[in-house]
Amino acid sequence: MKTDILIMDDYPQLVLLGWNRAEREITGEKALALYERNWRFVDKNALTNKEIMLINDLKTKYGQGVLNV
Repeated sequence: MKTDILIMDDYPQLVLLGWNRAEREITGEKALALYERNWRFVDKNALTNKEIMLINDLKTKYGQGVLNV
């Protein structure tokens, strides 16, 4: 999966985390940082398969395989 530029609206939990951002596109690196900083607000039961795959891809590409939460 290409994770260089993401459309936030494609990922429900990311939308909730980025509610205050005017831009709706985000880099993969910034998306991972947003997930990590706000993980306590992520509803893990509401994560879609697509979003789980995204988080795993971001973790691998930008987090050296670790989600720092």
